[in-house]
Amino acid sequence: MRPAILAALLILPLPAAADTITDALTAAIAAYEAGDIPDALGEVAYATQLLNALQAEGLTDFLPEPLAGWQREVSSAANASLGFMGGGTAAEASYTGPGGRFTITLMADNPMVASMGAILGNAALMGSMGQLERINRENFMNSDGELSGLIGGRILIQANGSDTDAMIAHLEQMDFRALEDFGR
Repeated sequence: MRPAILAALLILPLPAAADTITDALTAAIAAYEAGDIPDALGEVAYATQLLNALQAEGLTDFLPEPLAGWQREVSSAANASLGFMGGGTAAEASYTGPGGRFTITLMADNPMVASMGAILGNAALMGSMGQLERINRENFMNSDGELSGLIGGRILIQANGSDTDAMIAHLEQMDFRALEDFGR
């Protein structure tokens, strides 16, 4: 190796210390190798929780920005409750404006979403259970002011609140094609 290249490599910064996820996975491997299965499972569960939170941050990016006159508050609690429902990723925001208040929730890769697929994946069935709404070429079921749609067979979008027109206007801002590719 040329001396100039070697000198350049020596002055490059060393990689940053391992992050929390890497630390948990490394601790899980160490516990497993030591035969401490309960501790290994605990570390894997902790790493999984951190990875789910990281993925939820990416899902939050798909929540629509508030329209003029509206305010949005993103909830960090939506993803935490999914452990009780079989896992997956969720993001949620509340919108407040001149028409009232509503919430949009996104839920991906959850067994509950899969079970709703039979209903939300069938326009005729959706229409028999509520009014069918078309938003950006996707079907949404409007049942008593709650809009529910299924994107890509694995991502549930639910909006509920007091102003259906405002909910639809906000949902129209979403890029459902990009959302369909989330997490892949």
